[in-house]
Amino acid sequence: VLDPGHLGLTIHESVGHPTELDRVLGYEANYAGTSFATLEWKAKNLPYGSPQVNIVADKLQTGSVGNVGWDDEGVKTKEWDIIKAGKLVDYQKIRDQAHIVGQKASDGCCYAQSWEDVQFQRMANISLKPGPAKMSVDEMVSKVDKGIYIAGAGSFSIDQQRFNFQFGGQLFFAIEKGKITEPLEDVAYQSNTQEFWGACAGSCDQSDYRLFGTFFDGKGQPAQVSSVSHGSATTRFNGVNVINTARKV
Repeated sequence: VLDPGHLGLTIHESVGHPTELDRVLGYEANYAGTSFATLEWKAKNLPYGSPQVNIVADKLQTGSVGNVGWDDEGVKTKEWDIIKAGKLVDYQKIRDQAHIVGQKASDGCCYAQSWEDVQFQRMANISLKPGPAKMSVDEMVSKVDKGIYIAGAGSFSIDQQRFNFQFGGQLFFAIEKGKITEPLEDVAYQSNTQEFWGACAGSCDQSDYRLFGTFFDGKGQPAQVSSVSHGSATTRFNGVNVINTARKV
């Protein structure tokens, strides 16, 4: 069971970056590579996640640190679907890429960190939609017989196609018979992007939805930083591989 303050980083690395069209096309490979979610992969209509996974891009999201009305090419920003019912339906793109995927307009994703830098493709706010049914965190936890609750961002590692990964956190608690019990330490989970999002069993409702962000998302050479937020409600994932990072082999 993942708190929004933790899940934001996983969204950023496993959905945000691999759906940037410049990485998909191989135009950009700095800061952890290209993308497994190629145009050929998308054409196969393979699942990115379970039917409970609905992820949107939104440069107009209220309360986000990446909220702007126009990008640095003068394109009006908007909200659009990236993953719908577990299927990848669109990418993040700029003016010179739209025609490659059969579209007529940019998504408003082109930015420079200052007046003296060249604008290029940057990530929109990427967020997991809350569940449609009323559900609190306590109700979600009450349905877990044995699990782990993770809060806060920690260390992470992800491969050059944004596929295989490992994520830690800041706070870890055991869940036993529907109750959060004792604190744990040295916890991380390992998975790949499809398996992880395929294990998504659902999210709490809108009342638990929270936004977290960074002012220092790095990309490019020479490097530039930009601001981006990621939102979600507390979300349950079933059967994800959990490891003890302090174990001795």
